[in-house]
Amino acid sequence: MDENQRSLILLQEISRGSRHSFNQFYEKYIGFVYQIAFHIIKDHAETEDLCHDLFLEVYQNSSQYDPSKGSVKAWLAVKAKSRSLDRLRKKKPLLHNRLQELLKEEESGADIAFLSQIEHHILKDALLSIPIQQREAIIRSYFRNETHKEISTKMNKPLGTIKSLIRYGLTNMRKQKTLLNWVDSSGGEKKNEL
Repeated sequence: MDENQRSLILLQEISRGSRHSFNQFYEKYIGFVYQIAFHIIKDHAETEDLCHDLFLEVYQNSSQYDPSKGSVKAWLAVKAKSRSLDRLRKKKPLLHNRLQELLKEEESGADIAFLSQIEHHILKDALLSIPIQQREAIIRSYFRNETHKEISTKMNKPLGTIKSLIRYGLTNMRKQKTLLNWVDSSGGEKKNEL
């Protein structure tokens, strides 16, 4: 029996009220979830609160897991990522100061590589969801390190327009909370898809 099958059995037992199975599930995944959340939040107390809330949600709604969407570990990773980004958004009005850092971080380890892959998908999806000119201005500013004046020249737009495109683009990106079809725009689970 592989790791995912054992985790699935634990989730089934949790849904029947087994505290023992929940404790095993918690011990198995707390380090993984904590690592993802802390990687984003960078605050131990906030990360602990988030982990508590996430595992409480798993305990109360373990039947939300859908094996057709991926492994239990991937499900938890997406939940941790989603909740962490929501907390980060509440603390800081824009995520833009983390965009470049998230894309440039190169860390080893399978868990971090998996997390990095999710981050790239989130950023790509958010960028693809905004208007083309906003996307181009943000990419030029944050990923190519071009100045607003350089962007203005290359895009043949007034400087004020470039600043507006970037500001509105970041605002639109901030509104993008859909992570790999697991959560809806309110940050809650999609009941009809899980």
